[in-house]
Amino acid sequence: MITFRLDSTSGVPIYRQIQDQIRFGVASGLLSPGEQLPTVRSLAVELSVNPNTVIKAYSELEREGLLDSQQGSGTFVADVPAVRLSEAQRNSKLAELCTEFLSQAARYGFSPADVLKGIAALNTRGKNHERRR
Repeated sequence: MITFRLDSTSGVPIYRQIQDQIRFGVASGLLSPGEQLPTVRSLAVELSVNPNTVIKAYSELEREGLLDSQQGSGTFVADVPAVRLSEAQRNSKLAELCTEFLSQAARYGFSPADVLKGIAALNTRGKNHERRR
């Protein structure tokens, strides 16, 4: 399970922050396929946001196929197969994502070295989380 944190000063809408944290959780392995997410009501209370904000975040991720809502049971991480790309497509996509991310980080004054340290720290935390499972 992940711990949700909001940054009211980031300029990023709250529903997008929730979505980004769920996407990161799935990508990093902190959220596993089939794992249940907090209910709309409980997450809204935890984050002190309107339940409609959580509904919007969950609904859009469900439309993307990342989440699966089951009436009466809750919202779960879907079993999402990885997108199949050729090696050239993978390298191109990775360069595109890195460029986009580094430009966003630079807006907040982070250098590429800062970003690498942050990624290494996240990677270490993810490995520690996997060991505890």
